[in-house]
Amino acid sequence: MGRLRRLLAPGRPKLVSLRTTFAVSFAAVTAAVTILVGILSYGSAARLVRVDQQSVFTQVVQDVQDEVRQHDMDPEDFSSSRPGHDLVRPARTDVQVLGAQGQIVDHGNPSLPVTSRDKAMALATTAGKVVQHKDVRVDEDLFRIATVSLGGGRGAVQVAQEFSDTEDLLRTLQQRTLILMAAVVVAAGLFGWWLARRITRRLVILTSAAEDVARTRRLGIEVPVAGLDEVGRLGRAFDRMLGRLAQSEEDQRRLVQDAGHELRTPLTSLRTNISLLRRIDELPPASRDELVADLGQEARELTDLVNELVDLAAGQSDTEPPQQVDLADIAEEVVGVARRRSGREIVLRTSGDTTTDGRPGMLQRAMSNLVENAAKFDRGGKGPIEVAITGPDRPGTVRVEVLDRGPGIAEGDLIRIFDRFYRAADARSLPGSGLGLSIVREVAMAHGGAPFAFRREGGGSVIGFTVGG
Repeated sequence: MGRLRRLLAPGRPKLVSLRTTFAVSFAAVTAAVTILVGILSYGSAARLVRVDQQSVFTQVVQDVQDEVRQHDMDPEDFSSSRPGHDLVRPARTDVQVLGAQGQIVDHGNPSLPVTSRDKAMALATTAGKVVQHKDVRVDEDLFRIATVSLGGGRGAVQVAQEFSDTEDLLRTLQQRTLILMAAVVVAAGLFGWWLARRITRRLVILTSAAEDVARTRRLGIEVPVAGLDEVGRLGRAFDRMLGRLAQSEEDQRRLVQDAGHELRTPLTSLRTNISLLRRIDELPPASRDELVADLGQEARELTDLVNELVDLAAGQSDTEPPQQVDLADIAEEVVGVARRRSGREIVLRTSGDTTTDGRPGMLQRAMSNLVENAAKFDRGGKGPIEVAITGPDRPGTVRVEVLDRGPGIAEGDLIRIFDRFYRAADARSLPGSGLGLSIVREVAMAHGGAPFAFRREGGGSVIGFTVGG
């Protein structure tokens, strides 16, 4: 019943493959060109043959007229028994001689009909007068006939040309032309099908890959499309798109897994402390204050963690339009906010052209994370925190550095500090989620740069990123 409804559903489009469309179009164009060329060729050939036959007949009649005008000739002079009579009998030309009364004195082969007009030519006194008849049927053949007067009432000569065999020849030519055109059209259709199959084979492979992705939702499949033409470029672009989608899906999966892991600890602690709230009346005042303080601290850490997760996710799919920004201006704003929050001395140094194309919100978040990270680990405050914006480090790049005099970063941690949720062993007792520097890496890579970190000479760390290039 469902199949019947699908068959009867109005307006349902019928799918036609590109291969069939290409083959039919190729055959149609070839057929149109072949038919046009065939018609023009046949028409030209038929016109040339007919004109040639007409000119031959006209010349024969003209020769007879000249002959009878120049010489006084009798019907016996054109008799088939006289020598030289074949001079007026070229191929497919019949001659019949009429007497003075219009009677036939020498039959043609075949015998030609004699009309009253022909008899009048036999009685004519002027030599060379002509009367013509077109499309005269004799037996099964068609003739054109011209009757030339001998003059002086001595008779006339009938000259006839058969053209039915010419029409038969043209008809045969027409049939062969039609057969040839049909063969060309069929051959063009087969060749078009083969050519379309060869051209669309890679498109079929690409379509199959796309359908597999839609059906299985697996983005890691390989697209086996090669070539330097548009189809090859499409295949490579599709393969790169699938690769980026697969990487994005993997990043989202890891983000969800890592976020779930990191959220589990503060949520467990919150749940434990909330359960203690039921017995808060039984606790001494000092324990109550400690419990409330713990709840506040855990709520702030959880809020910070959620905010950083949101920032990280937004950085992966940021819709903020790129624009030309001056990193020195952004750094000056970030440094001002950090001074007010931390009370620390923070020095800003800029050099060179610090303008670049980027997303201001993302860049500001990355700089804020670097400065907050330095303030958190350089609690002793032996020296000012330095922020250096240098451009261009390389053609088209701007370098952002934050320098502190904290305890520094262990060699084994330098290559991992930008991983999500990674925290060095000596930093696990400090507040934070381990996402700040991960956000810095995402921002740098989104702007065509990269993060970097190394130990500072004399103690402390240098952490930053590049933009552009």
